[in-house]
Amino acid sequence: MRYIVLDTETTGLDPDDGHKIIEIGCIEILNRSVTSNTFHKYINPNREIDIEASKIHGLTYNNLKDKPLFEEIYEEFSDYICDSPIIIHNAPFDIGFLKKEYSDLSKTVNFFDNEIIDSLKMARKISPGKKNTLDALCERYAIDNSDRTLHGALLDAKLLAYVYLKMTIGQNKFSNLTTESVSKNFNHTVEIDNYKIIEPTNEERKLNLNYFDNN
Repeated sequence: MRYIVLDTETTGLDPDDGHKIIEIGCIEILNRSVTSNTFHKYINPNREIDIEASKIHGLTYNNLKDKPLFEEIYEEFSDYICDSPIIIHNAPFDIGFLKKEYSDLSKTVNFFDNEIIDSLKMARKISPGKKNTLDALCERYAIDNSDRTLHGALLDAKLLAYVYLKMTIGQNKFSNLTTESVSKNFNHTVEIDNYKIIEPTNEERKLNLNYFDNN
């Protein structure tokens, strides 16, 4: 089973206020192992970046003036994602920006139609009442995040991949969780009442245990 863990950095908080994606980072999980098949792009937003946003990710417009526009990388990005389920922490934020970027390209360019797994929603279900930021989850699941002095899309996606794998070990059911499908008409959301867990084979369990023994 192939999953993609995705994170973005942006110029601000609201895509409807003209804010844009400036960085996309994706990590592949294949048969419950993190692979080296990654996707990472810095993007020219053609606008200034809010000061408060720069404080979070450390990027300025001057850093990005020579980078490609979203319209120059979206096909490569879509091909990388393919039809894989996508894991995102606080999915509505990133999906909102991606929908806006795709809709701004042209009326004929469709957004991908993938299952979206919101790891923040999962974490809140597993540990209600606790902090469920990425840093808090790294601490809870003993993931080394000492390199995370600033937010970065690829680093955050990698940390989330390890968190997700540990968070889903031994879980058989997440009642009342929803997964969403990104719709090609940009405004329709499909919600599914039960989160489906695909049990690994015995061989996959052994590979997974060996992986965490070595990390």
